[in-house]
Amino acid sequence: MSKISIIHLTALFYCFAFGTLLPPAEAGENKVVPSKRISLWNGSDYTGWKFFLKDPTADPATIWSVKNGNAHCSGTVYGYMRTTAAFADYHLHVEWRWDEEPGNSGVLLHITGEDKVWPTCIETQLKSENAGDVIVMGGASVREQIAPDKRKILKKESSTKRAPGEWNSYDIFCAGDSIVTYVNGVFQNAVSKASNTQGSIGFQSEGAPIEFRNIYVQPLPMNRN
Repeated sequence: MSKISIIHLTALFYCFAFGTLLPPAEAGENKVVPSKRISLWNGSDYTGWKFFLKDPTADPATIWSVKNGNAHCSGTVYGYMRTTAAFADYHLHVEWRWDEEPGNSGVLLHITGEDKVWPTCIETQLKSENAGDVIVMGGASVREQIAPDKRKILKKESSTKRAPGEWNSYDIFCAGDSIVTYVNGVFQNAVSKASNTQGSIGFQSEGAPIEFRNIYVQPLPMNRN
């Protein structure tokens, strides 16, 4: 996080949220807005997570396991794990690495509606060479997609991913209807007017072995005590 400019983040938030960093919660919303750091991965089991796989006969335990304290995904069946809680207005931090040759996966933000492949959400891409792209799924939208058939908003810089076996970091800032992403400390994307502003957080199983660790949400920079 030392490479991330808080001034840069603040300017982006004000630009995209039109002067309001944390808009008031709507009546009836059932969500968690972090007031302190909340660890989403305990290093030993999948407490707080729910699984969905495209193949209903597949056993999630054969896809998602614990390896050296990390969440390990074989990627052999398409699907995802997601938090059982819904979150809004947060800084998400997650670290990932590819076991072997890099493949495809993603971080799913603001998952709502029924579990399916793929759900209504906004994905921040983990695919090799494309980490930092933003993809809208299941009818979700952002202002930057311009047309309904444009689902992907490309990252701003060249790939900053590391070699297989090395850990990468994602820092994702969700403020109201804005999403700002950094990959390994490098600013990569910013979208605004997101149709989804709260929901579960998920990680994809999409064809390649991948590990996750240090998954947590914490208050946005301007919302810290």
